[in-house]
Amino acid sequence: MAKITLKDLSHSYLTKQSNDADWALRGVDIDWKDGGAYALLGPSGCGKTTLLNIISGLLKPTKGEILFDDKDVTALNPVERDIAQIFQFPVIYDTMTVYDNLAFPLKNRGLSKTEIDSKVKEIGEMLELTSTLNNKAAGLTADGKQKISLGRGLVRSDVNVIMFDEPLTVIDPHLKWVLRSKLKELHQKINRTMIYVTHDQIEALTFADQVVVMHEGQIVQTGTPVELFEKPKHTFVGHFIGSPGMNILPCEIENGLINFEGKILPNNTIIKKTNFSKTQVGIRPEFINFSNEGIEVKIKRVSNTGRHKVIDTECNSGIIKILTNASVEIPSDSVHITFDQKYTYVYGDDWIIE
Repeated sequence: MAKITLKDLSHSYLTKQSNDADWALRGVDIDWKDGGAYALLGPSGCGKTTLLNIISGLLKPTKGEILFDDKDVTALNPVERDIAQIFQFPVIYDTMTVYDNLAFPLKNRGLSKTEIDSKVKEIGEMLELTSTLNNKAAGLTADGKQKISLGRGLVRSDVNVIMFDEPLTVIDPHLKWVLRSKLKELHQKINRTMIYVTHDQIEALTFADQVVVMHEGQIVQTGTPVELFEKPKHTFVGHFIGSPGMNILPCEIENGLINFEGKILPNNTIIKKTNFSKTQVGIRPEFINFSNEGIEVKIKRVSNTGRHKVIDTECNSGIIKILTNASVEIPSDSVHITFDQKYTYVYGDDWIIE
């Protein structure tokens, strides 16, 4: 296991860089504790896999350093870094049995038959593969094959970090929850540093203790699932996390206060800096309430999702989504709403103003 430190890391696939768009990664600084469970979360093309491949040694960064336990490993190859990487599609040997697939990394490292047998059976039991250990891997379903890939990464006890690159993409939706829960359980048992790359917020938030949200090659926020939901530091985090995402609407700053739709909104911060090209107010649908006063909106649509209702309302500044319990009676036309002060934030050029 290892503590992982990334210092001022940037990477470009181009020989020359003239603007931010030429960089796949920009100014990444990370300090991950030994034994933690971490997720890299963001849409396709944001730099997640590039960052993962730099940590593993498959890519050398254009700038910056990678340290394992404070030792500079930037120039080392993947073998020298002692990492295990599980990819999006299962990498297994179809002609081998499940047992031999799991044993393969251990045989390559010269472990005794007794040690190999003990480790393979232990991981086989953890992943519920015991009954298929003597079966050929070719006959397994996609989720069974991906379990083998997971097992090949988990079976080694000498790795500094185990990395997962969207490992549940090929898994049927109803099995994803089972495997996500299993991975969390395995992390708690073996206590190794794990990094999980995904574009799926549910996967990231249920697996990781700390989630790194990436956008256009940058880290826009690192935090616990609760921190990312309750206090997005960037408008992208507000949009990307949550269903529906955060309402982000244009506003004005007057005397350090938020002016929205001609009304001063309660806010937790006196805003001192005002020289932004744009300012916006952010509030999650969960933290908006119907009221006898406040901002007047028109009800445009109500969607019943079972336990909740998602209400699309409209004001002069745009659409405002509200999330309520399914039992709440919804007015048919106009209504007034208020924002919960604790969860009302103001953003300048997409970054939270604090």
